[in-house]
Amino acid sequence: MRGLVKLTARAVSFIPCRQCGGGRPPAPLGGRILSNPDDVFKHNMWDHVQWTEEEREKARQKAEENSEEKIPVEEQSKYDREAHKYWDQFYEMHQNKFFRNRNWLFTEFPELLPPDTGGMLMAEQEQGLQSVNREKHNYKDTYPGHHAAFRILEVGCGAGNSVFPIINTIRGSKAFLYCCDFSSRAIELIQKHPDYDPAVCHAFVRDICDATSPFPFPPESLDIILVVFVLSAIHPARAQAVVRGLAGLLKQGGMVLFRDYGRYDLSQLRFKKGQCLSENFYSRQDGTCVYFFTKDEVHDLFSAAGLEELQNLEDRRLQVNRGKKILMHRVWMQSKYRKPEK
Repeated sequence: MRGLVKLTARAVSFIPCRQCGGGRPPAPLGGRILSNPDDVFKHNMWDHVQWTEEEREKARQKAEENSEEKIPVEEQSKYDREAHKYWDQFYEMHQNKFFRNRNWLFTEFPELLPPDTGGMLMAEQEQGLQSVNREKHNYKDTYPGHHAAFRILEVGCGAGNSVFPIINTIRGSKAFLYCCDFSSRAIELIQKHPDYDPAVCHAFVRDICDATSPFPFPPESLDIILVVFVLSAIHPARAQAVVRGLAGLLKQGGMVLFRDYGRYDLSQLRFKKGQCLSENFYSRQDGTCVYFFTKDEVHDLFSAAGLEELQNLEDRRLQVNRGKKILMHRVWMQSKYRKPEK
């Protein structure tokens, strides 16, 4: 049973969260702590789970094993060259039924919530900067969201699992949401959704690896950029240029909110031999690709783009199938990086 552990409750290894002193941890990343191994099958998920050295070594060996046989070099380029096709097929097949709406966003990323006060003052302060940017970059006097005092961009928005919780939260405020994906099928699904509202959201097709294609707003005009399970789908050799480009879209003091796959997550260990493109980078059966990050890699990506770290966490959880008595280790990265004030 690849990547899974089938155990009785008493066989579960448990190490108290070091950062929490054995007590309830502060948010972020949840507060459901497994303090008694006998309780493991009482919930579907446990937070802040520490691995034993044995578990970590088994995971490392499994990843090493499934990376031994690489996809032939002459075939690798097609996964990058035809990525649009693979993701269009993915959304054509699953539409908006594959992922659930990310209602956890505002718990982990409260920065997405527009400021309650000061919106008009912010807009007045921005007016001069925006006019300079429009003139310098040939933007028109009006563009989608030009009136907003608080601007959010979600890159790689997919079928809208973050988009619609955000739209329904910011409607009636001075905030505006941009969302883009390089799958035209995904953007079509968003625009046809009954909750899509052009008054508060502008969805558009954009390959964020293409530095020559313009955005529908000026540089240095965004307060928040949301990057959730996106960079992992990009070839790791391209990731740094993408992050640098995104940093250029932020205002001073603006933030990138990041969440993605972590090294030795269950989904990495489940890959079979012959699906590996390069170290920790794999192709799924449907042709889409995924990379698995470490904390140091995330820090290096955003720091090299001139952003300062506010948060960089490894989210380790124990996912439980209570019916089959199966335990699964999940690993995600969650980070927040800010553009410094000059």
